[in-house]
Amino acid sequence: MTAPLPASRAPRWLTLFAFAVFLFLYAPILTLIVYSFNGSSVGGFPPANWTLHWYRLLASDDALWSAVLNSLAVASAAVVLSLALGLPAALAFDRASFPGKALFRRLVLLPLILPGVITGLSLLMLFATSGLKLSLFTVGLGHGTALISVAATEIYAGLQKMDRRLEEASLDLGATQWRTFWRVTVPSLALPLLAAALLVFTLSMDEIAVSFFLVGRDNTLPLEIWSRLRRGITPEINAISTVVFAFSLAAVLLWYRIRRLGPAESSL
Repeated sequence: MTAPLPASRAPRWLTLFAFAVFLFLYAPILTLIVYSFNGSSVGGFPPANWTLHWYRLLASDDALWSAVLNSLAVASAAVVLSLALGLPAALAFDRASFPGKALFRRLVLLPLILPGVITGLSLLMLFATSGLKLSLFTVGLGHGTALISVAATEIYAGLQKMDRRLEEASLDLGATQWRTFWRVTVPSLALPLLAAALLVFTLSMDEIAVSFFLVGRDNTLPLEIWSRLRRGITPEINAISTVVFAFSLAAVLLWYRIRRLGPAESSL
């Protein structure tokens, strides 16, 4: 029987391994951020002539900011669609009992593992068959459809933590099912709904595979960046990528904070 490793050695190797993993994951992002302030060239090392010139240039780039506004509109539409369909799906997971429920749940969650290329191509064929012209509207429909599973998962997790006695008390006091749903269930799910909205919004802002198949004349921000990369990397792209990273990081941290709120905190 082998002796266990000394307690002082195991944490050290684990710390080194964790540091190596984080370095592998985030060193490219840190490099991108550093070079967004590089005044000499994109690939020059070490970075020199630190400047905010690329951010000032970014502020006057109308095409890029138009793509940002397009992405914001698409993400907002995706949030509305995914929550509108994800909430009933989550309620069906948690409250309903019907034949084929296990299959229904797997089908709703399928987009989580389905490649974005498949989702985008299938939606493109559907829209082409129905005669719907490609535009930001179709991109919003595509994002909302692809992210329903994300919203349903988040809301379902909130339903698992919800105190069902509140609904039972409302029904005992004479409220209808519909009134109980709007006055008790939905307010109790405020934090899960907000967390789902933040996550869907963030994922939609960064999505490119589905957008590539469904976009019309107006580019979203990821597609605008991708089209410019074909002409080479510029510090301006580094600058907008840094801004997007900061926004995404803030949204994810807020989502994580909301998910960690306990029932006592969420009632404040």
